[in-house]
Amino acid sequence: MLEEKNDNLQEADGKSGIEISDSLQNDAIETLSSETTPENQISPENEIENTVEVEETNHQTALDAITNSNAEESEDETLKERHDIPMQDYDTFSLDALVDELRKLVNTDKVMSVKDHIEEIKKSFLLQYNHLIEEKKEEFNASKQDPNEEFEYHSPLKSKFDEYYNVFREKRNAHFKHLQTNLKSNLENRLAIVEELKELINPQENIKDTLKHFNDLRERWKNAGAIPKDKYNHVWNNYHFHVENFYDYLHLDREARDLDFKYNLDQKQKIIARVEELVNETDISKAFRELQDLHRIWKEDIGPVSKEHRDAIWNKFSELTKKIHDKRELLFESQRANEQQNLEVKKGIIATIEVLATEKVGSHAQWLVQIQKVEALRNEFFSAGKVPSDVNEETWAAFKTAVRNFNSFKNSFYKDIKKDQNDNLNKKMALVAKAKELQESTDFGATTPIMKQIQEEWKQIGHVPKKYSDKIWKEFKDACNHYFNKLKEHKSEENGDEVAAFDNKKTYLDTLRAYQLTGDHKTDLDAIKLHIETWKGFGKVPFSRRHIEGKFNKILDALFEKLSLSKKETEMMRFSNRIDSLSESNDTRKLDNEKIFLMRKIEEVQNEIFQLENNIQFFTNTKNAKKENSIVLEVRKNIAIHKESLDVWKDKLKQLRNLGQE
Repeated sequence: MLEEKNDNLQEADGKSGIEISDSLQNDAIETLSSETTPENQISPENEIENTVEVEETNHQTALDAITNSNAEESEDETLKERHDIPMQDYDTFSLDALVDELRKLVNTDKVMSVKDHIEEIKKSFLLQYNHLIEEKKEEFNASKQDPNEEFEYHSPLKSKFDEYYNVFREKRNAHFKHLQTNLKSNLENRLAIVEELKELINPQENIKDTLKHFNDLRERWKNAGAIPKDKYNHVWNNYHFHVENFYDYLHLDREARDLDFKYNLDQKQKIIARVEELVNETDISKAFRELQDLHRIWKEDIGPVSKEHRDAIWNKFSELTKKIHDKRELLFESQRANEQQNLEVKKGIIATIEVLATEKVGSHAQWLVQIQKVEALRNEFFSAGKVPSDVNEETWAAFKTAVRNFNSFKNSFYKDIKKDQNDNLNKKMALVAKAKELQESTDFGATTPIMKQIQEEWKQIGHVPKKYSDKIWKEFKDACNHYFNKLKEHKSEENGDEVAAFDNKKTYLDTLRAYQLTGDHKTDLDAIKLHIETWKGFGKVPFSRRHIEGKFNKILDALFEKLSLSKKETEMMRFSNRIDSLSESNDTRKLDNEKIFLMRKIEEVQNEIFQLENNIQFFTNTKNAKKENSIVLEVRKNIAIHKESLDVWKDKLKQLRNLGQE
């Protein structure tokens, strides 16, 4: 049996195993033949890898979870402290929050206590950041003008993240380097202690000296420090195998041995009592961490108990361990259920984005609404929490595909807009060229309407690519401003003549007010016409002082009333004077409006005459047609008045048209 254990140790470690003298092996075989632990029981004090068949797989699973975790933490004591720092759901953090959390953790002295947290932060950050880069690249490809232009994107946030992560990496490397040196030294020290334990089994030595040496070795073992985790179980099993040999196979001081067994039993019973309390602990994670510590104490700090209690007490301990492990598994199942719910939420978000990637919208404003919807869904996706690890990559890939399809759909719309904007750019560039061509013109009468028309056309043309918008608008505005500034200067030069004309007309009004008719029709009519010609000869007055024209017309009206002129003559002279004033002001719009007004009045009078003549026919076709009554006479009178009015309107229109031909 002992030979089997040594062979198994050699297989487990791949080295020479433990050498024991033939006499000791024979003694061990005799002892084990009478007190062998049943093969279907698990006893950690004499457990050597691959020697004992496991009775219950679930018990072993619980024990393996404890052992593996303790082996890892025995290698680096700082790993124990990672449990004191809560592992948050970093997938729900924004990029800013992840960088801030990384900064806090990097400042922790014991770097390995935050190693897992930082790696989770790194994974979450890169997922989000790479997604952002993909979006920026798609936007760049959709908007770039130069096919040779290469995509570049610099994020201060990414620079900060890299800076903090590099600090962590340097600390971690320094820690590993220091740890590796110590682990190697500690391993050699522990292996030397095991070798010395083997040498203790020597019946020739004094028992008191042997016991003292044995206790010294146990103390040295306790303080020997961490060793590589892949050697942890093997070295520990070797150590305890030889400790048990020392207790069980040599003829020691029975009384001292029994006292030690009793003390060890008492310590292990206290551990069991504490584990019984932990079974009812509501904080399962906390209970499991303490259970790890208790297993470590059980194995490393407390020696063996007598064979009669060895299996029973270990079975009790392992049974309680399984209960806590089962509760921990239930907790994990609950977490997995939450992850499954998160998965369903994320699937729903992906499905919604896929629908948005097919909804056609026809305006920039509508696309802004769609983009805001996707951005909100994107934030909701990152806030939804973890999903089962086996579908994490698949879910992330589906999300990226959905967003990419939406962006492609959006970009196809903006590519069409881009084509329209390029067409608009060409139109506006043509207007810029035309404005620059006319900006030095001094033919203000002909050029000003054209420049105003160019400005109106500019307003009707839609957007151009943003890259050229400011530049082309500045060129157009500068050309227009240059021309209209010259026009303003020209008008300022003319303004002096207009002020002089106003002063002359103002003085002439006083002369005209004092004018008295002679009573001779022809003489007075010629005098009034001369006054009109003299008034026109003074020229235009400033626009703000054109009220003087109204004063002149009132004096003329008063003179016309005193003349024995027909109504038509008076009306035509007044009209002629008014049209001359409009003609001098170059106000083509008012002249056109006057022409339209006259044409409408002519049409109205003609319709009125037509209606009155129809009425006359009605009365003349009756039996009393021979004798016209007063109504018929009144109608005929109205017809005559309207025909006279029609002649006046037609003469006015004729005069206005003749003015346009001159």
